[in-house]
Amino acid sequence: MPVQAVKKKSAMIMAVTKDRDVPMDKIRNIGIIAHIDAGKTTTTERILFETGKTYKQGSVDEGTTVTDWMAQERERGITIVSAAITTFWDLQTGSNIPNGHYRINIIDTPGHIDFTAEVERSLRVLDGAVMVFDGRTGVESQSETVWRQADRYGVPRICILNKLNLIGADFEGSIRSIKERLGANAAPIEYPIGIEHSLRGVIDLIKMKAFTYKAIEDNKLAEEEIPADLIETAKKYRHELIEAVSEFDDEALTKYLEGQEPDEASLKKAIRAGVVAGKFFPILGGDNRMATVQLLLDAVVEYLPSPADLPPVAGVNPKTGEKETREAKNDAPFSALSFKVVTDPHVGRLVYIRIYSGKIKAGEVIYNVSKQKQERIGKLVLLHADQRELVEEAFTGEIVAVVGIRDTSTGDSLSIPNAPIILESISFPEPVISLAIEPATKSDQEKMGMALQKLSDEDPTFRIKSNMETAQTIISGMGELQLEILVDRMKREFGVNANTGSPQVAYKETIKKTSQGEGKYIRQTGGRGQYGHCFVRVEPKGRGEGYEFKSEIKGGSIPAEFISPIEKGVKEKLEKGIMAGFPMTDIFVAVYDGTYHDVDSSDIAFKIAGSMAVEDAARRADMILLEPIMKVEVATPEEFMGDVIGDLSSKRAQIQGTEKKGVETFIYAVAPLAELSGYATKLRSISQGRARAFVEPSHYEEVPKNIAEQIVAKSGKVAV
Repeated sequence: MPVQAVKKKSAMIMAVTKDRDVPMDKIRNIGIIAHIDAGKTTTTERILFETGKTYKQGSVDEGTTVTDWMAQERERGITIVSAAITTFWDLQTGSNIPNGHYRINIIDTPGHIDFTAEVERSLRVLDGAVMVFDGRTGVESQSETVWRQADRYGVPRICILNKLNLIGADFEGSIRSIKERLGANAAPIEYPIGIEHSLRGVIDLIKMKAFTYKAIEDNKLAEEEIPADLIETAKKYRHELIEAVSEFDDEALTKYLEGQEPDEASLKKAIRAGVVAGKFFPILGGDNRMATVQLLLDAVVEYLPSPADLPPVAGVNPKTGEKETREAKNDAPFSALSFKVVTDPHVGRLVYIRIYSGKIKAGEVIYNVSKQKQERIGKLVLLHADQRELVEEAFTGEIVAVVGIRDTSTGDSLSIPNAPIILESISFPEPVISLAIEPATKSDQEKMGMALQKLSDEDPTFRIKSNMETAQTIISGMGELQLEILVDRMKREFGVNANTGSPQVAYKETIKKTSQGEGKYIRQTGGRGQYGHCFVRVEPKGRGEGYEFKSEIKGGSIPAEFISPIEKGVKEKLEKGIMAGFPMTDIFVAVYDGTYHDVDSSDIAFKIAGSMAVEDAARRADMILLEPIMKVEVATPEEFMGDVIGDLSSKRAQIQGTEKKGVETFIYAVAPLAELSGYATKLRSISQGRARAFVEPSHYEEVPKNIAEQIVAKSGKVAV
């Protein structure tokens, strides 16, 4: 697709293809996930080319990829938003699975940690994933992050070692890192023929046949005998594969225990059972040439589950509170989860949903169980990256977009009105960096609020709040890159010019000990007065446990109707901060006593009293500041290792280890985010542009006292 095609994005394709009439067991909903620059988008492009979806393979460097369609993605050569696309595949090499037309719905996800929300929500609704590793380095930091995300949602995976044709490729070392760093029960089902520039094909360890680039005929794979010098190596890896998967199939296990070789069908059956159960992860290896990718597509079809292979989706009946399930059948009651919202300039607000049971038609009324609101479906749309295809009906197992539903947001459960069910939602990490933003002109001021709201609707990790003291709008996110791109999108998509301040670290406040506080609000104004009086106790909670409120009122010292206003006052005060204006976290608050007046007590009086009481208690509880600590991974040529470590040490970093991978040395450290501003530029300077860094949020830690005092002083707050 040429770069100019971006201007035509969102053109609706009105025709509905008969390819939608694919049985559910021949549907694969998969994601392509990986560390940044491992080759996700290039792998997706090759898949689209091999399946006939495109006539020419797109290039990230040239800005001609299908799934990276945003202008910012093409300019920067990175994936920013997950893109969905549908393609079809017929098995090439024979299988124990019935042959035929398989529909593969692919979501290409970002690798950069700033856009981790895209990975999180994609994995929540996918049935399987292809995990791409750089064959030179194996497991990298973001590899671990997305692997754990997939673990959390129980997503079966197959792995592919990419870039084995490049200098520094290490097949055995990469496999070792998958087993050791991820703790995965994994084994290769392919072995490369040659390595680095001599890579010329792969050995299929299941069929025990070779597929070399010279043997490809008429765009199909042709089998060859395994080169004589690799037969023993292939036998060794095949034995390891059989050992790893025999427990998942009785026939394969029986043959293994009797010392016999399982046949191809029983071995594939065992691999599939292990993958679907999430207990085995087959590894393929090569590069993005035809032999590797066609075998990868075969593996997707043969080993990753269809919607029909998965257990019924579980949820909770909101009326009874009881657990319920929904079968993956078109005649079951409709249930779905919304996982993404997009503002499209041509069709308006698009809500992406995954249908777990039942079917829906355009024009029908559905029920948003999370918001307890009915919504009417305007149009149903199939997704093809930046292209749309209108359909009249959507079925179980499909991922579609809905036009016309206004109140549904990311993570909401949808059902039919008379059979509601709440499905597991999607959790997102808290923002770690903020900056002030203001409109450049008065005309921009009116448009900025709407633009920010729409962008926040799309990205759950993007937060907006107003600072009442400075009258500033503060936007927060997962990193500088995310905020930079969102501001750029405001200008390009919404015509809003804005000025931004320098990025600010998202500090938090908390307490270290238990204490009590009193809040009393009394005001006489000539008529009816105001009276609210309460005592609260604050206790520290474990790091990352957040905020909790509880009423311990006994004997009616405060009427029940005033407990909620007290909680509101407490929550508002904690969100505004007490020590330096940063939100408080990891704190338990209990209201345990107080008094009231029969005439003068009111909601507003007790709300103010609650705010006063929690501030009084917190100031007695040894308040501290917390700062985000980042996990830092630097890949550098060995000659710059000393300079890189020295620079990191000057940034309050703790070096946790180093590791040699191919021609590079990897340095692992943790460092405060406050010290990492402009780090990428500094790293390029000290390494002649040859080192690269990956930074992601790790945890929060207490700010050293001398630095905390400076932060409090800058805030203008009274020191605690």
